[in-house]
Amino acid sequence: MSKSWHAEAHFSQRIGWLRASVLGANDGVVSTASLVVGVAAAEAARGQVVLAGVAGLVAGAMSMAAGEYVSVSSQADSEAADMQRERVELERNADKELEELAQIYMSRGLDQPLAREVAKQLSHHDALGAHARDELGLTEVHAARPIQAAFASALAFAIGATLPLGVAIAAPRDSLSFLVTGTSLASLAVLGSVAARAGGAGMFRGAVRVTLWGAVAMGLTALVGRAVGAVL
Repeated sequence: MSKSWHAEAHFSQRIGWLRASVLGANDGVVSTASLVVGVAAAEAARGQVVLAGVAGLVAGAMSMAAGEYVSVSSQADSEAADMQRERVELERNADKELEELAQIYMSRGLDQPLAREVAKQLSHHDALGAHARDELGLTEVHAARPIQAAFASALAFAIGATLPLGVAIAAPRDSLSFLVTGTSLASLAVLGSVAARAGGAGMFRGAVRVTLWGAVAMGLTALVGRAVGAVL
């Protein structure tokens, strides 16, 4: 009687791009909205408010891309160094590495004969892959991808920043701050819910967390903008 695999929904394979995209979009909304509200609170003209928003969008997207690329590249370098060290150890001490792998499987509940047999067969198939996965915790799914992370962060930031910037362009000057704040908080709530849903977590908690900190950021920036505007 033949058996077939059943499909299961897992979320761990989304961690890399999801993290970069959510962080980028969240920063795009919060940073640009805060900048627009802060400059508007200083009684600046609409042109100055929009100019500040455009500058914030471009600078923020480039900053996110550069920061994410450097961060993930460092992770990739560390992973590559670990793999190289493991490759050398397998060439120099194959027996000790085989025993180390067996000990790992024993610590996970296999008895000694079975653990050694599993280690032997996996090592025969792909020794480096077995050690990378079970000793170092490195898999293809979670491998660091700097270019992908940088592009996702920059694009997500730009998309997130477009909303408050668009509202700043279209809204009447006397209600600009109110409309930018309201639409930005609403978008943050949606973003937090979608991100939580995509990651398999609770939607309400994700929405509240993102919206709360966005409100704090915009509120503090508005206070600073008003204070500085009064001085200048």
